[in-house]
Order: sequence, then C-alpha cells, then structure tokens
Amino acid sequence: MTSQASRILYIDDDQALCRLVQRALGRLGHQVVIACDGDQGLARAKEDGFAAICLDHYMPGADGLETLAALRALPDPAPVIFVTGADETRVAVAALRAGAEDFVVKTPGESFLLLLHRAIEGAVDRATMRRQQAEAETKVREALDRAEELAASRALLLQEVNHRVANSLQIIASLTRLQEGAVADPAARAALAAVRHRIAAVAQVHRRLYTSADVRSVALNDYLGGLLVEIGRSVETARIDFTGAPLEVPPDRAVSLGVILSELVTNALKYAYPDTPEGGPIRVTLAMEGADGVLRVEDDGVGGAGADLPAGTGLGGRIVQAMASTIGGLVEFAGGPGSCITVRFALG
Repeated sequence: MTSQASRILYIDDDQALCRLVQRALGRLGHQVVIACDGDQGLARAKEDGFAAICLDHYMPGADGLETLAALRALPDPAPVIFVTGADETRVAVAALRAGAEDFVVKTPGESFLLLLHRAIEGAVDRATMRRQQAEAETKVREALDRAEELAASRALLLQEVNHRVANSLQIIASLTRLQEGAVADPAARAALAAVRHRIAAVAQVHRRLYTSADVRSVALNDYLGGLLVEIGRSVETARIDFTGAPLEVPPDRAVSLGVILSELVTNALKYAYPDTPEGGPIRVTLAMEGADGVLRVEDDGVGGAGADLPAGTGLGGRIVQAMASTIGGLVEFAGGPGSCITVRFALG
C-alpha cells in the first residue's frame, strides 16, 4: 500500500455521495476533485493529471462505459476504479474488460469508503509499478542499443585495423619478393621465399577478417585454401590438392595453422621430389576427427623418419612445433614411402 497522498478524480452525479467520498478520502490523505458527469470528468482529466479516477456507471449523458473508453484513449491514462451498484456485476465485468483497473460495489455505510480507499491505493501502486517497469525496460533497451552501437563501432574499427595490417604485410611480402629476385644464392632465395610464405600466411588472415562480418572467427577451410593458391602461384611446379571441411576457429588459431601449413607445404615442395624437376603431388586435408580438427599434409616423395620434418635445416620443423604448441596442437610424422604429417588441434 502506498502511503503517499494522491490526487483523485471522482466522477458521479450523486452530489451527496461525492461530498461524502471527498471528506472521507481527504481524512486519509487524498485530494479529491469532483465531476458531476462523464463530460466534465473527461475535461478535468485532460486538464490535470490524477493518480486514479473513480467512475460511476449511471450518469446523465455519457454513461460509465462510454466515459471509460474516452478516458482510456487519453495519453498516459490514470487507472480507473469503476463504481457500480450491488446488482450490476455484468457492468463491472464489462468495465474490467474495457480497461478498468478495479471495481467497487456501492454499499451503505463505511465499508464502501474503506473498499474504495483500498482499491485506489492498490490501483496507484500497480500503476506506479507498471511505470517503473516501463522506465526500466526503456533504460535496458537504450543500454542494449548503445551496446549494439559500440559493438558495431568496434567491429568497424577492427576491420579497419585488419585492413591496414593486411596492406602493411602485403608491402613487406612484395619487398621480400623483390629482394628474393635480386639474390643469386639459391639458399638465400629459398630462405626469402619461406619468409614470404610466412608473411602471406599472416596477411591472409587479416585480409579475410576485414572482409568478414564476424571478426571473432575465421572460416579455416577458405583461409587455408586461399593460402595454398598463393603458394601455388609462386611455385610453377606445385601440384597441390586440397580437401577442406567447413571449420571455424579464432583468428589467432588460424594464424598458427596458416604458418604451420605454409612450412609443411614449402618443405614438401623443396624436398619431397628431389629427382623429379616437375615435382609431384602434395595432398592437404582439413577434417574433423572426434571433437578435434586435423590438418594433414601428404606426399609420395622420398619420405623420411623421425618426429621432425623429413628434410631441411630444421628451422621449419621448429617453427611447426612452436606454432602447434601455441594452440595446444599435436604434430605426428609418418615417413616412407612418401611422408604424412598430421597436426591435431582443438577448434576453440
């Protein structure tokens, strides 16, 4: 129950009862304004705000139900307590269906005034709760709108950052290619090519992120497929077949897997077919096995043994192991005939 004084509009053509209600509710802390019919009550309700409106049904001119409809059509209408006679239950039900907050039956004595007072305070309390709930919902919606705007701005900023990073890495890769063409030593040229492929692996991720609507994940099959196309363009003899399942991973995990794939494929291109100038097939598979992702690189070349890459300086193998450790991955090598290197990794 509210203990706060309220302005009440009482609409009834029974002037004696109006004065009785005005005095009784006044003693209980309410300020009661009287209207003698529906038209006068509607006019006063428009002029000034009331915490609640008490409305009799039988009045000259517009009756209670007609007046109720007009009151409910006002902007931010006050709750209405319908006042009926003892044999007017049907009218009271119709009033409740039309939007009345409560109804009170006119009875002789103090019981009517007490019930009216309780109905008014209950209606005021419920109206206050509804208003507070509406205000809270409005604040929540505004907060969600601000959060969505902030998220959109953050996504746009991340896309711009990824765009700039991708462009910068592309410039570095181009400079590396120029340096590669200016170097006569085959070993130095191969080292620069490997560096360029590593840069491309990172740049490809950022390129995909700034063209994606979701910067939180990367379509791994599309990313690795695009990376293999770039590697294939730089090696005319490359014969790379790729089969990829549609897997989604976070960007940092995609970068590590891209560097791993670049090292494995580059190593196979350099060492798998030493006696075949035109090279040989290299098969890359991305799949799901259980709850983990699996990246597998196979060839039909000379093969090897051990847990490292089959041939080379060992730097590529260390890079693969280092990148795998950052994502909790497991590297498995099987050699002869040919070689098969498998990297198992968690998706999240």
